[in-house]
Amino acid sequence: MIFNRIAITALLAAAATAALADNALPPYLDDSLPAEQRIEDALTRMTLDDKIALIHAQSKFSTPGCPRLGIPEIWMSDGPHGVRVEFDWDEWQSAGWTNDSCTALPALTCLAATFNPELAGQYGNVVGEEARFRKKDIILGPGVNIYRTPLSGRNFEYTGEDPVLASRIVVPYIKGLQQNGVSACMKHFALNNQEHNRDAVNVIVDERALNELYLPAFRAGVTEGGVWAVMGSYNKYKGTYCTHNDTLVNEILKKQWGFDGVFITDWGSAHDTREAALNGLDIEMGSWTNGLTWGKSNAYDDYYMAEPLKRLVRSGEIDEKVVDEKARRVLRLCLRTNMNRQRPWGSMHTPEHLAVAREVAREGIVLLKNEKCFLPLRDGTRIAVIGENAVKSLTKGGGSSELKPRVEISPLQGIRERFGEKNVTFSLGYASGEPNYSNELPSPYDADSLRVAAIETARNADVVIFIGGLNKNYRQDCEGEDRATYDLPFGQNELIAAIREVNPRTAVVIVSGNAVAMPWAEKVPAIVQSWYLGSMGGPALADILSGDVNPSGKLPFSIPVNLTDCAAHAFGESAYPGVDGNVRYEEGLLVGYRWHDTRRIPARYPFGHGLSYTAFRYSDLATDKKEYAPTDTVTVTMTLENKGKVAGAETVQFYAAQKAPRLPRPAKELKGFAKTSLAPGEKKTVTVTIPVADLAYYDDTLRRWIVDDDEFTILAGASSTDIRGKAVFKTSSYSSLADNKRLP
Repeated sequence: MIFNRIAITALLAAAATAALADNALPPYLDDSLPAEQRIEDALTRMTLDDKIALIHAQSKFSTPGCPRLGIPEIWMSDGPHGVRVEFDWDEWQSAGWTNDSCTALPALTCLAATFNPELAGQYGNVVGEEARFRKKDIILGPGVNIYRTPLSGRNFEYTGEDPVLASRIVVPYIKGLQQNGVSACMKHFALNNQEHNRDAVNVIVDERALNELYLPAFRAGVTEGGVWAVMGSYNKYKGTYCTHNDTLVNEILKKQWGFDGVFITDWGSAHDTREAALNGLDIEMGSWTNGLTWGKSNAYDDYYMAEPLKRLVRSGEIDEKVVDEKARRVLRLCLRTNMNRQRPWGSMHTPEHLAVAREVAREGIVLLKNEKCFLPLRDGTRIAVIGENAVKSLTKGGGSSELKPRVEISPLQGIRERFGEKNVTFSLGYASGEPNYSNELPSPYDADSLRVAAIETARNADVVIFIGGLNKNYRQDCEGEDRATYDLPFGQNELIAAIREVNPRTAVVIVSGNAVAMPWAEKVPAIVQSWYLGSMGGPALADILSGDVNPSGKLPFSIPVNLTDCAAHAFGESAYPGVDGNVRYEEGLLVGYRWHDTRRIPARYPFGHGLSYTAFRYSDLATDKKEYAPTDTVTVTMTLENKGKVAGAETVQFYAAQKAPRLPRPAKELKGFAKTSLAPGEKKTVTVTIPVADLAYYDDTLRRWIVDDDEFTILAGASSTDIRGKAVFKTSSYSSLADNKRLP
């Protein structure tokens, strides 16, 4: 049916063109004319029925276009880590195709952990090339919601707890993807920071936190990345659903930031025709569905922005100009994607795609602990690999980001290929059930038997590599609900303790998109934070464990010792998971390291932490001046030296601390970073530029961005707590930064 509809659209387009006298193209089909002229011409030729059809779905993942005028259907696919399988026209089930596999890239938490914007651009390009090859016009990603609590089931799809890091990663991702003539769809706008009660909870957050933490990555995606589509979130803000929220969509996204693309529902996030029409919604997808497992059958004409909106327009209750503006945005999207005759053809499953997947995984893996240089492992070592995540497919489950990779090499396979079959034994150790989106399925194995076998395997090895963590099952790292506990599931804590008793030479590899409790952290010599690494996860992990690649990943979020050490869990149920339908962000600005550092509550592993197999020396930190005007840019330089015997890369993080702010501020805030590769003994000058405007805070009484006349300290560090150098300067004159172009 999909191919038939595409073919029909193409034939109608050809017929529309051929019917014109003297073979002259109408302006809307003439790509030599300016886009806006073409759009306005197309609108004059469209009936109300045509325009209404443009702005709501015709199937689970498509809109109908306007066949009469040769305007194509828009086809969407879930992302953001690859192109999802094809679905039946009106069902939440696979269409059963045999040619809809993809390259599975590591999850976005891993990409964020690379602290490498250039690599983020390559990542986006891989997704864009494969989406284009699969004839998609929109990829539903990336996600940039801020990591607020380690219980949030969807954190693995996002880019960490810091807005500067998220902004620096999302912009090149969007550009890399969209250069293929495929639109990114940045999500979920806004404040979708938990999955529990996501479709009803009302977020109560102060304007400073909203503007300084939760909106900057979205703003960067629009104003710097030029994203062509944005998706709304399920939750409410100020009592109104975010998908048709006048403040968020009309005032901030479209008016303040100048967004000229399409604003799309999440599947099932629209709730009211009048609000949807007037408050900025442009395309309605998937109403009366949970976006995962069920939905009302063939209800497309009954969608809020279908026949109900048409009736309101015809009755005069809503001006047709409202629909015109939505259709205008959809047509603009078409000219950028499926009506762009210059867009490339795309490609699929190329060696280059797998190479990018492997490099992202390598650069994102974080070495948290390495006592007495336990890692890397020596060749010839007898290795016991224990843990279900060594063999479990972790592209399955998780919700809408689930993938069907053509290749997925497990950690066990990668380790065996690198160290040799004869040197590697394996025991499952623990087991979970199959992925499910509505309940936890039981394991088919006896837990005691698995435990006994694992202990015996560990006893007879030189070293143990325990590969555990979370998975993509319900109430783990999975859309639709949050984690039930901060602890590792399936008895892993007890299993690690038992294994360590028989073999103290046990390293733990945590596969997850979230922080987990680590009561055994002081008792094991090495800990590695791995992620959902996609197609090339096994070889990438083996690269790190063997020392073939020096680890360079840095944590994109803090790992608290206890859950109550996390700000979202320090204020009781009102702050998480919410009471009476409201969740109050009581911590305000103090999310992640801002909370730990300001309140002096040590994290087990802080934001930005990540060890190496070499050592780096920081020196000579300086700014180019000692005093700056509000429109200036601070240039910061320092010397980085590799003092060890192996090549490596280090991410130097630059934080800013204000001496006497007029309004309370966190102890320090990330303002820039630079990843630098060095040979043994090599020195390089690291340089970052920080606009003074980026030192501003949002004054919620004046509703403006402000830079105080004050003293600032730039702190260069290997993490938010491992500070290696300081430089002091002043800002010279009090200034209000009301101009959106100068927003930090």
